[in-house]
Amino acid sequence: MKETLSVALIQHPCTGDYGSNLSLSIQGIRTAAAKGAELIVLPELHTLPYFCQVENTENFDFAEEIPGPTSTRLSELALELKIVIVASLFEKRAPGLYHNTAVVLERNGSMAGKYRKMHIPDDPGYYEKFYFTPGDLGFEPIQTSVGKLGILVCWDQWYPEAARLMALAGAEILIYPTAIGWDPRDNEGEKRRQLEAWQLIQRSHAIANGLPVVSCNRIGLEPDPSHQSAGIHFWGNSFVAGPQGELMVQAEAEEEQILITHLDLNHTENIRRIWPYLRDRRIDAYSDLTRRYRD
Repeated sequence: MKETLSVALIQHPCTGDYGSNLSLSIQGIRTAAAKGAELIVLPELHTLPYFCQVENTENFDFAEEIPGPTSTRLSELALELKIVIVASLFEKRAPGLYHNTAVVLERNGSMAGKYRKMHIPDDPGYYEKFYFTPGDLGFEPIQTSVGKLGILVCWDQWYPEAARLMALAGAEILIYPTAIGWDPRDNEGEKRRQLEAWQLIQRSHAIANGLPVVSCNRIGLEPDPSHQSAGIHFWGNSFVAGPQGELMVQAEAEEEQILITHLDLNHTENIRRIWPYLRDRRIDAYSDLTRRYRD
């Protein structure tokens, strides 16, 4: 495990043009690597429009196998630039079986591992259950040359259980590729509350587990193909928080940006010594957490 790590987040818009989206991601990766980034994180489903606004079987054509065109291209880039890349893809596992999957590509061009999104939303504008089978790989960190990465995806970021299980399995960083935004019809107060809640819940995972958190979102207004809503205005604000929840770097809401920050990985040990949450957990009293609800 390295003592310090340079991390980059590539925040960019996503259109209906796969090639254009991939080019934006690759351009951002090259720029970040040139500035010394060793670990680079992309937004959720970064090569695609957010197609889950509607239920349409034709959208399954967006999916690809892993390994497949995108993961292969990014593997080549990881090898060329000697970096680690976290990318989020629409995985076709088998006919009729699809996942929202994050892949981790090593600096030698190999695939270090993958994570399949566990929590799948089904809300107006976010009809993901129509497309994605819940993950079956569990909450297992992925060992890489830059550390043990706890990869989670978007809706997973609201669940303290997911962050805790990654921490208990030895994750050294929590990473959240994300696609989240406002309903453009919401008033400014509601938008502010949603954004603050999104930041606070992830910063709380950093605090509760003594780990840095990396969250990379997309930007821009993506119309509803069915014209039944005003679409989703993805709110950007990608950020990195330290193990005390401190904001280390944060993007703007509307701008295409490359965020780079340096993590002091020894800081986790120091923080856990003064706030030893893992030591004081009452694991003998938590069995009800496996219940849906206590009636």
